[in-house]
Amino acid sequence: MYELVSLARGGVLLTVWALAAGWPRGRLAGRLRGDGWQRICRGAWAVPGKEVDWRVRAGAMQLLRPELVCSHRTAAALHRIELLADARAEADVLEFTACRGKVAHGRIRTRAAAVRVHTTSRLTDGDCSLRRGLRVTAPARTAGDLIRAAAGREAAVVVADSALSHRRVAGLRRGPLVRPEDLAAELAEPRRPGGPAARRWLRLAVPGTGSPAETVARLRMHDAGLRPETQPTLHTLTGRPLHPDFYFRAAGLVVEIEGFAYHGTREAHERDVRRFNDLQTCPGVRRVLRFTAHEVFTHPTRMTTTIRTTLNVLLRGGHEDGVALT
Repeated sequence: MYELVSLARGGVLLTVWALAAGWPRGRLAGRLRGDGWQRICRGAWAVPGKEVDWRVRAGAMQLLRPELVCSHRTAAALHRIELLADARAEADVLEFTACRGKVAHGRIRTRAAAVRVHTTSRLTDGDCSLRRGLRVTAPARTAGDLIRAAAGREAAVVVADSALSHRRVAGLRRGPLVRPEDLAAELAEPRRPGGPAARRWLRLAVPGTGSPAETVARLRMHDAGLRPETQPTLHTLTGRPLHPDFYFRAAGLVVEIEGFAYHGTREAHERDVRRFNDLQTCPGVRRVLRFTAHEVFTHPTRMTTTIRTTLNVLLRGGHEDGVALT
C-alpha cells in the first residue's frame, strides 16, 4: 500500500484513489481520522493541517465529478466579478454548471456547505476556462449567467459594470474581463431563460464605473431624473487628470461615492483628502459632494435630494440663505 499523503493531489485525497492503491475499506476511514485528515465531503479528504476553504471544496467536487464546472457566484469569486451585497448572502454555497443529462439539477449536501448544480443544454470549450486550478465558466458566460439569474436591475447592472471595468477587488487590480460586444452576444443567446430582462439591464451598464456603490448611485440618480457624466476627465490647475465618479458640468457639481473597502486605511484616507482638495482646483468645479456606500444603499432618497437641492442652488447663482457656495 502507498502512504496516503503520496496519493493526494493538491492536498486532496479521494477515497477511490486509496482503495485503488490497495487500502482496505475497513481500515481506511479509521486511519484517515486517526492521522488527522479532514473530511471535505463524502469521498474526499484534505491532508492534515490544510485550510479547507471554498476553493479546496470546489476542487474536491470537480475531482469527484469531472462534469461540474464552477459557475455563477463561485465563478464570480474566481474571476473577481463583484456582486451586490445581498447577492453574496449564500457565499458558502458552491455553484456549478453541467450539461443536462450528466448530473441531477439541484443541491448536493456536503459536510461544510451546500452545492447548487445548474444544468444547461450546451457548455462548449469557449464557455469554459481554467482559473486558479479550477474549471470555470469563462468571464462572458459567468457575467451572462449572473445577469440572467439576477434578482433585479441593480444586481444585474452591478455585475455588468464590474465585468466591463478596471477594478481593484480584494486588494488586487484587474483589467476589464469582457468587451461590451462579447457580453451582448452572450445575452443574445435565445435558449437561456432570463434573456429579455438581461438585455434591457445591459443597456444601463457603463464601462469604467468604479464600484458596486457607484453603480447603484448612478441607477438611483437615473430614477430621480438626474443625468450626470460618469468618470469624466477633469484637469487640476497643474494639468494632472482626475476622473470623478459623477459630474454635473452645467452646475460644476462633482459627486463622489466613498466605499469603506477601498478607502478604509490611513493611506487611503490621506489619498482621499488630497483628491478632494485637487478636485476643487479643477476649472469648472464649484462644489464637491461625497456620499458613503452605506448611504447609497440605505438612504438613496436622501442622497438624490441633497444632489438636486445643490444643483438648484448652483444653477440659480450659487447662493443659499445668503451664503455663497463655491
